[in-house]
Amino acid sequence: MRRIALAGLAVFFVAAGLNHFLDPAFYLRIMPPYLPWHEALVFVSGVLEVAGGVAVLVPRWRSMAGWGLVILLVAIFPANLHMALNVELFPDIDPWLLYGRLPLQAAFVAWAYWATRSEKGSTL
Repeated sequence: MRRIALAGLAVFFVAAGLNHFLDPAFYLRIMPPYLPWHEALVFVSGVLEVAGGVAVLVPRWRSMAGWGLVILLVAIFPANLHMALNVELFPDIDPWLLYGRLPLQAAFVAWAYWATRSEKGSTL
């Protein structure tokens, strides 16, 4: 089961990261205005998502990649919160989806943690 979760995690993060480069306008639009360097942050987060997605497949890097993805998910939470608190800025997205992304972030953290921890049962 963990192998399937790990493969899914890799595919999810590589696809999400690549999307930063395929549709950067979307990510620029969701950046909270109080954060600086929007283009750089979109670029860096895309690179980190792709790198983390690939690295979870390499046993030697899996633990570090898992922690990196957990940290990245926490770091991008303000963008999700910004969207949920400013639904009027995103009229093309159902408000319930914007609110639903908030607890979903915790599920992604749990997924990254569980899938990348040691097979022996110890933590990352």
